Amino acid sequence: MAEREILLLGDERLYRVCAKIGRDELNKAKQIVNDLHDTMTAFRKRVGFGRAIAAPQIDEPYRIIYMNIDDRVTAFINPRLEFNDSEEFSLWDDCMSFPGLEVRLNRYKECTIYYKDLEWKDCKMELSGDLAELIQHEYDHLDGILAVQRAIDNKSFRINKEKAL
Repeated sequence: MAEREILLLGDERLYRVCAKIGRDELNKAKQIVNDLHDTMTAFRKRVGFGRAIAAPQIDEPYRIIYMNIDDRVTAFINPRLEFNDSEEFSLWDDCMSFPGLEVRLNRYKECTIYYKDLEWKDCKMELSGDLAELIQHEYDHLDGILAVQRAIDNKSFRINKEKAL
């Protein structure tokens, strides 16, 4: 387990489409999840925010997301998202890969995520509101998409001094 460097906006590695990880690589997946946990925990201590992180943010090109909300820890391996309806909402989004920069964008209000857990069991989770937005943000990382690419328009950016490094 180790804290890893978080790749920052502009790093080409953030734009890669990630590969699925195989069952035979479960130990590797567990190590990545541990590193994601350590990295996010250290980031939270330094900056004061961070609820989830995706493997490509620490230069691991695999379809793995780690989320820690109210001490509920979940690892999503090889996730697949489905949207329950087309209703969207707008929000200011931020990211550990560009601390301090916020981007106005649209996200779906509800979604369902299908994934493998750390025991390689099939799982499903229904999410709405801020958790639906969060998982969509992290899922985008797995496809090499950053929030800045989803901006509503070219005026949908601002700096939050409280979150800047």
